[in-house]
Amino acid sequence: MTENNRRFPAEWENQEGILLCFPHNGKDWPGKYDAIQWAFVEFIKKVATYETVFLVVADEKLKSKVTEMLEMAKVNMDSISFVIQKTNRSWMRDSGPMIVRNNGKREALNFNFNGWAKYKNYQLDRQIPATIATHLNLPVTQVTYKGKAVIVEGGAIDVNGKGTLLTTEECLMDPNIQVRNPGFTKADYEAVFKEYLGVTNVIWLGNGVQGDDTHGHVDDLSRFVNEDTIVTIVETNPESPNFKPLQDNLKRLQEAKLENGKAPVIVALPMPKQIDFDDLTLPASYANFLILNKCVLVPTFNDPNDRKALNILAECFPDREIIGISAIDLIWGLGTLHCLSQQIPAE
Repeated sequence: MTENNRRFPAEWENQEGILLCFPHNGKDWPGKYDAIQWAFVEFIKKVATYETVFLVVADEKLKSKVTEMLEMAKVNMDSISFVIQKTNRSWMRDSGPMIVRNNGKREALNFNFNGWAKYKNYQLDRQIPATIATHLNLPVTQVTYKGKAVIVEGGAIDVNGKGTLLTTEECLMDPNIQVRNPGFTKADYEAVFKEYLGVTNVIWLGNGVQGDDTHGHVDDLSRFVNEDTIVTIVETNPESPNFKPLQDNLKRLQEAKLENGKAPVIVALPMPKQIDFDDLTLPASYANFLILNKCVLVPTFNDPNDRKALNILAECFPDREIIGISAIDLIWGLGTLHCLSQQIPAE
């Protein structure tokens, strides 16, 4: 048996492209589906300026409609690689494959997406890892532990590529709500992360932001911006339901150690003012940015803190352009740029 030597590259490492899925399920954005399509075209256009977009579309009919929209928006079509596959939803961070390096070669991991242990319709999304692996001509491996399939979404973890991973207890350890892997202990998760992602050190945060459909994904909270620096969102309004959980996460990070035993550098990111729509609080967060080759795309919310967040991230990424993308429509689907995308590391 060959020795596994897997490593999940950090997002800022060189990428071949970004996996996106053009929305065709209007139910994810009730009443805003038309606006979402054009918001998505703008997102694709920005990514295509820097690298390839692997764009999942439900069928040939949608492909021709999307092609027409992209051409109208003057998107660089040479950077679009279409993949035909029906999906339930468009959240590629969670249903798409995580692509690791195994002894230097790329391998697609299928983490057995199950609709965040919340929705019943995910069978089409389950096909995505295999379809993308075929499209990229990569082997695909189903993630298992002690003979059982393991369920972890891409949005639930963040890595520095050197052995440290960020995640939350709310998402992975809650015994009653949206339970992904019943009976799993922290040690079980850490064993899986070590075997499949090359992770030797896990930093456990507490709870996620209010209104998060996924029950505590870390990509709305805290993200690595380089090997030893973590940005984390902080709420300054003590009346906000996010105030206490985010203070708790900040404290955990301040006490945490990296894989090399050193303390991480912690950078605070503000929160936009609470966005309520209908009777929902939406999980708007500047931490849901997407790192590309030479660029970082940051969700913005028509808020005075947009500028502050962009400036902080510009300092974190001195060698990359920082581009704000209005996410005021996207967030109605309860996620933004990072949730909708999955990076494909370069060969």
